Amino acid sequence: MAINAILDKKMVNSKVDLAESLNVKPSKFSEILNGRMNVGVDMIATLCDLYRISPDWILMSRGNNMFRETYKMPKIWVDDEPSDLDTTLPSTKEVNNAPQLSDNPNIGKPYYDVDFMGGFTEVFNSQKSVPDTNIVIRGFEKADLWCNVTGHSMEPKINHGDIIALRQCTLDDVQYGEIYAVVLDTIRTIKILRKSDDPDKLRFIPINLQDFDEQEYPKSRILNIFEVIGSISKFF
Repeated sequence: MAINAILDKKMVNSKVDLAESLNVKPSKFSEILNGRMNVGVDMIATLCDLYRISPDWILMSRGNNMFRETYKMPKIWVDDEPSDLDTTLPSTKEVNNAPQLSDNPNIGKPYYDVDFMGGFTEVFNSQKSVPDTNIVIRGFEKADLWCNVTGHSMEPKINHGDIIALRQCTLDDVQYGEIYAVVLDTIRTIKILRKSDDPDKLRFIPINLQDFDEQEYPKSRILNIFEVIGSISKFF
């Protein structure tokens, strides 16, 4: 299960790459995976150290989370997967140490390493999603969360690769002329919203009008809407 989880999370590209990272020949690694050769203690130690796998979980199936932390998410939960070796509930200490969201603005607002244009809805709607970190910036206390943005339609105000702060709102909250991140039934987009001549539609206006055109969409197609509080740029 640990090997499959590492591959599923694309922490390595293939079993061959995984074998090389563990200093094991691919042929020997294949024998281990097929159960024809035992796994050495050194290999288990290297596996746990490199990929942040809990030794308690892999050796004794103790605890409900396989990974201590990963490169993209602090925890990967496997509570919904049955275990033949351990059916005990997590201890109070394990529960208290689990990553949690905080409503305290002094601790910051959750940042999800996903792009608003792809993957955002799945994370936002999931009760099990855990933020990669919290971002603390004075003046952004009313933001609900942070995520990534791709695309060039809102340049130079919002650039490709920026991190944006979002606050969930409703259509009744929309202030014309402000920037909103909108989830429609078929697309996600970040644009300036303005009033349309058709009362059942909204105008979606890009800042980069040289490369992108203004469009109109029916209000009935809007599934979710967020006020864009601001953005920060990354130089890497």
